[in-house]
Amino acid sequence: METQSYKNHVRYYPPHHFVYYPIIMTLLAFSIYFSFTTEDPLIWAFISAVFVVLFCLAFMLRQHYALTLQNRIVRLELRYRYFSITGKRLEELEHQLNDDQLFALRFAPDEELQALTQRALSESLSGKEIKKAIQHWKGDYERV
Repeated sequence: METQSYKNHVRYYPPHHFVYYPIIMTLLAFSIYFSFTTEDPLIWAFISAVFVVLFCLAFMLRQHYALTLQNRIVRLELRYRYFSITGKRLEELEHQLNDDQLFALRFAPDEELQALTQRALSESLSGKEIKKAIQHWKGDYERV
C-alpha cells in the first residue's frame, strides 16, 4: 500500500465511483436526450427524474451513515491520543476547534499533535493548512 500523504489521502470506492455512478449518469443522459427527441417526452422526463433520485439516494446512503460514524470515531481517537500524549482532555479545547480542524488533526503523528493543536487554536489554521503543516503524515488507511 502506498504511503499516505496530503496529495493522495482522498479515497475512492470503485464500485460506486467507477461503475454505478457512470452507469447512472449514462442512463440519465440517454433519458434526457430521449425526453427531447421522442414523441412522448413526458415518460422520458419521468425516467430522467427517477435516475436523478437514484443517483442522489445512492450517494447519500453510501456517505451519510459511514461519514457520521467515521466522524464520531475520529473524535474519540483524537480525544484518546491527546489524553495519552498530554495527560489533558481534548474536550476542554474541542469547542474552540471546528470539525474541519479536528478531522485534519487526525493525520498528525503523536509527536506533532499537541503542537499542531495549539497552533490551530492560536493561528486559526484551516483544515487544509493543518494538513499542509504536518511534517510526518500519519495515514488513515481504513476510513470510508
